[in-house]
Amino acid sequence: MKSKNNKNIVKLLNKNNYPIFKVYRSLTNIYAQVINSQGEVLASSNSLKFKKVDKNEQAIQVGFDIAKKCLVKKIKQVVFDRGQFRYIGRIKILADSARSKGLKI
Repeated sequence: MKSKNNKNIVKLLNKNNYPIFKVYRSLTNIYAQVINSQGEVLASSNSLKFKKVDKNEQAIQVGFDIAKKCLVKKIKQVVFDRGQFRYIGRIKILADSARSKGLKI
């Protein structure tokens, strides 16, 4: 039920058919994808390659990486889908770092 409601909320927010910036956070890693309306992955990044730094720094690096990949593909604006996670901590850090690189969320 929760995922069905989440999909409906994202559809309501995405009236202009922008790509969706989806985030998943586990205990040790953080993952980000940019998906178009057909469900195709346009860009993705994760913290598996940033193991030497702490979790907050991993979120910053993933945000920078996903924003850079989006800007290369000329994606300037996305709709942020945080899923079941509250907008605090690493989720907020990831979104802020992507914004600081020029991605409009």
